[in-house]
Amino acid sequence: MTVDWQAFTPAPALAGGLLIGIAVAMLLLLGGRIAGISGILGGLLRAGDRRWRLAFIGGLLASPWVLALVSPAARASIDADWVTLIAAGLLVGVGTRYGAGCTSGHGVCGLSRLSPRSAVATLALMAAGFATVFVVRHLL
Repeated sequence: MTVDWQAFTPAPALAGGLLIGIAVAMLLLLGGRIAGISGILGGLLRAGDRRWRLAFIGGLLASPWVLALVSPAARASIDADWVTLIAAGLLVGVGTRYGAGCTSGHGVCGLSRLSPRSAVATLALMAAGFATVFVVRHLL
């Protein structure tokens, strides 16, 4: 394995991680909620507390434009067609239902609370991701 030193950016990665940690902690401490994106998005379909969920999802959707304002050189790109993106989204949705949560809920919030269930779920999510990349990049 080699490191692409041109793309190695520890400071922005650290800043992003700190922002995620602060947001997760604020949502838990101030709202008593776990920042699991699949649960937040799924909760929009039920009646009840929609305002904070809409605000959270709105912040996620607005973040690329905020980044473009703050750092015009940063560009996000996706090397996939719409069919692949839709199929991937549906498969992730099914996986989050079977796993009772997503990487943000288990990987960020659950691991930080030392949840054994979240540790197993995160390992399973990562293994599935590694296997998917291997199959798509090397077998198909």
